[in-house]
Amino acid sequence: MRTSNNIEIVKKLQQEKLSLFTLADFCRLFGVANQQTVYKKIQRLEQKGVIKRLIKGKYIFLLEKPNEFEIANFLRQPSYVSLESALSFYGIIAGFPHQTTSVTTKKTKLYVFEGKDYQYAQINPNLFWGYEKKENFLIADKEKSLIDFLYLAHKGWRIISLDKLKGQFDLTEIDKSRFKDYCQMVKNKHFLKFLKQVSL
Repeated sequence: MRTSNNIEIVKKLQQEKLSLFTLADFCRLFGVANQQTVYKKIQRLEQKGVIKRLIKGKYIFLLEKPNEFEIANFLRQPSYVSLESALSFYGIIAGFPHQTTSVTTKKTKLYVFEGKDYQYAQINPNLFWGYEKKENFLIADKEKSLIDFLYLAHKGWRIISLDKLKGQFDLTEIDKSRFKDYCQMVKNKHFLKFLKQVSL
């Protein structure tokens, strides 16, 4: 680390395409074991406006800034983008939600970074499926994003108007067969009853 100045560090981060990294990543990349040395170097890079702290132990490289979905995946792991953000991404609901919404097997959490909310809803580990990698982020597929939303709605964690549901969602791109299979995979009789109420 003594021979790695800020310019060399920037070049290395760019070469590795490391737009998001942890302290452990930084130590491994530059072969540093001394935590005090790492903190000093990180502090200097922050002061130069090269990196910025997201949350404790996690940083963003501002010269190779990732998109909001990549940030969402990185902030809380494991997680994937779903719910309103995924539904908007696919055009199933209109508009762009203020929050970037994801699901996780960890506790429900909200982070705020640069005025943007990153919301995480907890789901049971046996429901953590139905997502795919697009570009550099994980996102629920169309059918699973709808399942996740409806599942939280049936628990009262999302507000939905049952009589206006089909007016709120554009379901033309939903694969009905896959959606039905996904519903059965949830294996929750209360949820299946709820789906009958919403005629899906």
